[in-house]
Amino acid sequence: MAEARNRVYWVAFLAFVIAGVGLFFVPAFIIRPFQYQSPTALHTALVFRQFAPAGTILAACAVLTLMGVLWSRTGRFQRIAMVLAGVLVLGAATMAQMNYFEWMFHPVAQPGFEKADDVKLDAGEMVLTLNFNGDARAYPIREMAYHHIVNDVVGGVPVAVTY
Repeated sequence: MAEARNRVYWVAFLAFVIAGVGLFFVPAFIIRPFQYQSPTALHTALVFRQFAPAGTILAACAVLTLMGVLWSRTGRFQRIAMVLAGVLVLGAATMAQMNYFEWMFHPVAQPGFEKADDVKLDAGEMVLTLNFNGDARAYPIREMAYHHIVNDVVGGVPVAVTY
């Protein structure tokens, strides 16, 4: 009977570890610079991201509770594994409270520009363009792919250029 109960505790422990870590890593893995994100994958990542702050805290609490229950019933190797898993879940819970996408996709606050005659673009290169009050700007997509947003002033109008 005690052996069966221990198995249930271990299964629950592993399930909470996977849930806690998954809630953080799934969105971070799917939403990456320079990677294609299908609409379904992006929707999945955003749903995970929505539930991650509360879900990872619940998972971390469950993992710590189960560590307390299992601690005296396990050997040294399992204790080390539990501590490593606990640290991983606590790290995921901490990171899930932050907007780590801002670290990956930080906006360009002060873009630098060159005269149109001095720019060498490939014939097929795509750009986003703006023209306000006679002031024209072109933002290469290859540069935008990493940052996703540029804060600028075009023709005296503050703009946030994104795609």
